[in-house]
This record gives sequence, structure tokens and C-alpha cells, in this order.
Amino acid sequence: MKYILKIKYLIAVLFILPIVNMPQKAYSQIVYEHLSNESIYEFIDEMANLNYIHINDVIKPYPKQQIYKYLSKIEADVNAGRIKLNKRQSEELSFYLQAYILEQPKSILSKKTGKKKVVGKLNPFGLFYKDEEIALGFQPIWGAEAASNKKGNYSGSYGGASFYGYVGNQIGIYGNVRDQNVSTQLISPDYLTRRPSAPYKKFGESIDYSEARGGIVYSFKWGHIGFVKDHIQWGTGYNGTNILRGTIPSFAQIKLNIKPTNWFEFNYYHGSLTSNVVDSLHSYKTNNTYRAVFYSKYIAANMFTFYPLKHLNISIGNSIIYTNENGGGPKLTYLIPFLFYKSADLTVSSNESGGYTSNNNQMFFSISSRNIKHLHLYFSLFADDISVRYFFNSDLYNSFAYKLGFRLSNFKLQNVSLTMEYTRTNPYVYQHHAQTQDYTTNEYNMGHYLGGNSQELYVSLRCTPIRGLAFQLSYTFAQKGDDYDINSPIESIHSDPILKNIIWEKQNILFRVNYEILSNTHLYGLFSYQNISGNQEKIQKFTPEFYWGKTFTVSGGLNIGF
Repeated sequence: MKYILKIKYLIAVLFILPIVNMPQKAYSQIVYEHLSNESIYEFIDEMANLNYIHINDVIKPYPKQQIYKYLSKIEADVNAGRIKLNKRQSEELSFYLQAYILEQPKSILSKKTGKKKVVGKLNPFGLFYKDEEIALGFQPIWGAEAASNKKGNYSGSYGGASFYGYVGNQIGIYGNVRDQNVSTQLISPDYLTRRPSAPYKKFGESIDYSEARGGIVYSFKWGHIGFVKDHIQWGTGYNGTNILRGTIPSFAQIKLNIKPTNWFEFNYYHGSLTSNVVDSLHSYKTNNTYRAVFYSKYIAANMFTFYPLKHLNISIGNSIIYTNENGGGPKLTYLIPFLFYKSADLTVSSNESGGYTSNNNQMFFSISSRNIKHLHLYFSLFADDISVRYFFNSDLYNSFAYKLGFRLSNFKLQNVSLTMEYTRTNPYVYQHHAQTQDYTTNEYNMGHYLGGNSQELYVSLRCTPIRGLAFQLSYTFAQKGDDYDINSPIESIHSDPILKNIIWEKQNILFRVNYEILSNTHLYGLFSYQNISGNQEKIQKFTPEFYWGKTFTVSGGLNIGF
């Protein structure tokens, strides 16, 4: 009976709200543009830095339809003489407008003499169909990369397919699957790298990865709601984010977006994470095979974003990671999108004897300003544990991770941007005494890739001289201090030295060349000098052998689709 009641509540939360607000006219269907498509995100960011559009960069990915609206607005303003683009920007705009085939209005794609039309243009590569009721796109996914340095050679390839489409005026659907094989393991929960993460399987010398994403999203008058399994990113930054990074394994989630006015937006998700912690009580043997059952693990998070001024975003939110030891799936309390979960947890986690066992709570704050044309200023704070008394005691500190930086675009020099950002994370951030409640999924840290007791300085110069061609020169200096034990006494957790003893350090100079041949089709090359130093044991723990010590690495690749 309890499962039936939970299902009924879930149906109410997910479907009654949109039905109450059932639109009487067409609204934008939603399919998300994956974070891997960095070129379109760079162009949208550039246009925002010029004050041509207003974006909420704390929440990604953006819907494809929203990106098309940004592009259409820019085109309309150019045609009306309100703004002016240089030659490269104009060509980029035309290129991307063509790429969003299914997002274009029916009047553009439909023949005057018929109700349907099949679209098969070269850009983007794939098959596309659109009529009065449905729109569908099918695209292949294929990629290969190779790298070489004094440690040896690395090669990898992947293949798969994706589809996306729209049904009627309110439903968006999409699916994506790929299999990848690599010669050398470069990702692991312990490795301090920004490479996309995934669970892996070893078959002898072969190392395989697989990733499946997809979802269905329903749009209503001032928002959308959906079931998706995908990557999401919260926080502002150009070299990763510190609230929720988009390179962890994708996980299933319920997503809700509400924007009832021009000055306010709300985002929420409830996700099912992978704990990798065996529940020995429910594990069992069958046919002489041990079947491990893992503890359930969930996350609920919300973000309230306010726009007090044009081109100024202020966001605040919170999250909770919890497990339901009694089984039965997610807790109904955390399916309520608008709660302050730390306070709600006081009720949910109490017991009959008056005791209280806390789940893992976090708070977020972000500010993003483009009020000065050409200049983007931003700050993001992740608070894993916060207490007012720590502010007034010089010997104690809160469990904070923060990132601040700026990007200067097209100032004096056209098609050139300069980025600088600094990230600092105090000890014990993203950790928890119970592994079933730490800030991880599949054992990968979901926050900043360096984890606790770390800092990073990142500087980048990017130049895009012609349409599709980008040169980027960057320098990264990263340090990690002592790897403290989360089960230390509570006094130590807020007083252990920050970055006093450096156990791992990275200096990296990277030059990257990327050319977008067609939409979602890229040819790229990288030249990297890297120096990894520190405690030898920690170097081996945090770094793949391919990058130990001083290395000069040459690599390149081609990808079709994301």
C-alpha cells in the first residue's frame, strides 16, 4: 500500500501542476543541447558579454529551442540596425541558425503547397523530418582521438547514434547512446581531471565505456517538467564549476523549470544517484552467483534566480543527499521543489527517542554580472557546512568552496577573449561521514574536480579569427593539500590547516586548435606541457600514469555528434 501511495503522490507532483496550467496555445518544446557542444555555448556567451542577449549561465544545459530564440533575437536586432556584428560573428550566426533545423518555425520549413517536408541538409549532418504534428532528427555519433608523449601512446574511439524530436506543441523527446573503447585508462574516481567521467569495464587489455542519455519533457505556459537521464551543470565558470560539474556520469532525474516573470526563475531536480555501497542485508546468492544490492542514494536541489537588473543574475539554492534505508524509493518530502531541505530534514531524520541523524545538506550562492559591456564578472559559492560562529573565530572555518573570475570579450581586439578565474576549496568539502550520503555518484565527486583542500588558478586567451576556427592558449596552476580523513573529530574538520602541506601540484600550458567543419562535427589538435609534482604516492593516486612527471603531449581527434 505504501508504494501505491507514493506513486500517487509522484503522479500528482509531476502531472497535476502542468495540467492546471494547460496552455491554450503553442509553447516551446524542450530538448537540451548537450554541454559537449562547446562552440555554441561559447558563441552564446560571447553575445551575452556584448549585451545582445540575457542568459542564465548558472544553470546548464540550455534547451535547443532557447538557443534558437537567442539566435533569432540577435538576427532580428541586426536586421533592424539595433546591433552590429563583425564578419566572423555574422557568419557564425548564419551557421548556427541553419544548424537548428527542427527549432525553426513551421512556416520556414513547410512548403506552401503541402503540410510536410523532409529536410536533409548537410549542416547539420543527419536526417530530419518535420510536419504539422511531429519533428524528428537522427544523427550518427562517431569519434576518434590519439595522443602521444614520453610515457607512451593513447588512442580511443567511440560510436553510437542520437535522435531528438518534438510531438505536438508541448512534448520534447530525445535519446543518445554511445560505446567507447580506449587503450589506456585516463579516468577514475580518484583522478584529478576534467575529462568526462563514466563507469568502465576492463576486458583484458581493452577498456570500455558506455553512456546512455535521454528523456521526455513537457512544456507549459511558463516552464517545463521532464524525466531525463543526462548531464547537468550548476554554477558559473569556464574551467569547470564548483556546485555541480557536468562531467560526472549522467543520472536519472526529474527536472522542473519555472519562469513566471522576467525578474525571477526557478530550477529544481530530484535525481537518483549510484552509491556503490553494498547493502549486505539485501544482497543474495542465486545459482552460485553473488548478487550485490546497493544502497539507494538520492539528491534533491533547487535554485532561485533573480534578475534585479538587466544582465545581472543573483542565484541562491540548496540541496540534500539522502538514502532511504527502509527502502521504498525517494522520500516525498524531497519531491517538494521549493523547500529549504536542511530544515525539512530535521523532521524527516528524527526518531521516536528524540534523536536526529542528519542527511547531507548543501547551500549555493552565485552572482553573474554583465552590466559592463564586454566584461563578465562572476562568483559561485558552495557551502557544505556553515555556522555563524566560525566567522568570528580565526582558528575555525566553514566548509566552503568558491570560484570567482572574469572574462573580457571583444574589448579593443575583435574576436579575442581573456579569461581568468580562481577556485579555492576548504578541507572536507563534498565529503560526508556516510559514503551513502557524500557528494558523489558512482564514487565520482560531483563538485569541483580537485575536491577538498585545493586551489586552482586558470588563465586563458581565446581567438576566433574566422567562422568555426578557434585557437586557445591556457595556463592552469592547481594544488591539493593533505587528504584529511572525514572521520576525524569534529573540531579538526573546521580547523585542520588549509593547503599547508602540498601533496599534489599541477602546472599545465595548453594550446588547442579547433575547427567546426559542420554543426556538431569538429576536428581538433592539442599541444600540452604538464608538470605533475608532489608526494609520489599521491601522484599515483590522483594522476594516470600517462601524465606522471613532466610530459609534453601531442594529441588530436575528430568527432561527429555529441
